[in-house]
Amino acid sequence: MADAKKPRMEKRGLMERLNAGEIVIGDGGYVFALEKRGYVKAGPWTPEAAVEFPDAVRQLAREFLRAGSDVMQAFTFYGSDDKLENRGNVSQEKHTGAVVNSAACQIAKEVADEGNALVAGGVSQTPNYLSGSGKEAVQEQFRKQAEVFIKNDVDFLIAEYFEHVEEAVWAVEELKKTGKPVAATLCIGPEGDLHGVSAGDCAVQLAKAGADVVGLNCHFGPVKTLEAIRLMKAAMDKEGLKPFLMTQPLGFKTPDVGKQGFIDLPEFPFGLEPRILTRWDCHKYAREAYEIGVRYIGACCGMEPYHVRAIAEELSPERGCTPAGSQKHGMWGDGLRQHTKPWVRARARRDYWENLKPASGRPDCPVLAKPDGWGVTQGDKDLLQKTEATTDAELQELFQK
Repeated sequence: MADAKKPRMEKRGLMERLNAGEIVIGDGGYVFALEKRGYVKAGPWTPEAAVEFPDAVRQLAREFLRAGSDVMQAFTFYGSDDKLENRGNVSQEKHTGAVVNSAACQIAKEVADEGNALVAGGVSQTPNYLSGSGKEAVQEQFRKQAEVFIKNDVDFLIAEYFEHVEEAVWAVEELKKTGKPVAATLCIGPEGDLHGVSAGDCAVQLAKAGADVVGLNCHFGPVKTLEAIRLMKAAMDKEGLKPFLMTQPLGFKTPDVGKQGFIDLPEFPFGLEPRILTRWDCHKYAREAYEIGVRYIGACCGMEPYHVRAIAEELSPERGCTPAGSQKHGMWGDGLRQHTKPWVRARARRDYWENLKPASGRPDCPVLAKPDGWGVTQGDKDLLQKTEATTDAELQELFQK
């Protein structure tokens, strides 16, 4: 095995690395990890923590870096002005979107400099789009975030977490104006986007819009994400389009989800723990993604640093190194040979962990769930943007549906 400390080298850009055939490992799920730690509010899922609790964001970024991440994505998820002021969120009363986004960039840059990592600034779907406000209003939200990213000189940009390819294309068009490399990922599965555009057609549209990297993030676990990326790759190959591929799936198993993904599951977001991937699931995900041809391999909601470390360890033969976090981790349970109990020492082998089927310890729970499947998407009145908090009467109306 290569040395556990990644050698220091001159920093090269995203496209330089990908064009050289290198694997780029993304980081993991900031919003879910920080919500569990008490720094992000479930519901709005917005990134005020970059200003309010910078040490918490910085520490999580450092853990992802130590786990093997090559990219520090600034914590700007849902950081557009219209989202920061949506439905009673008071963040705009304290910090402007520009302040939040800039603080996130500074944290990412600080940590990236500790490990030769790249810095990415990201935009995501907007309440303006869901409200039908039109292309100019939506692109204005992206433009304001992009201005902050350019001012902070990030290495590349990501348009992520889009349920509708139309909005993602608008994001790519705006981000390409900066001259920075652009990656674009949709939060869709094999069934395509919420307007009925197939996964393959979505990929083609993003590639034709100019995205340098095309792929998927969030809403689906590795199995469905990889199923969808195969469809996207096949469609782009047919059109002669060759952007690099990117996957950042959930850290949860989602065999029973519908078109909307895990947010339709009754367990979302506070009862998902029985679905969490093991590190061994991440080994399998990383290997399958690599064999498909994905070269930007990362993680999203539910993925903690140990999941990213598993990705880095699985791909260590191709990368020529293991992450610093492997100094405290024996590959495939090897560290268990030091355990005091003989039956635990007997688990210090790869075949044991690869073949294990973990029990949930919940005898009354079903194996699968029935997704809510409301079928609500862009243009529905319940998705209209409003700055006021949702009232009790409005909630009661929803409870009856």
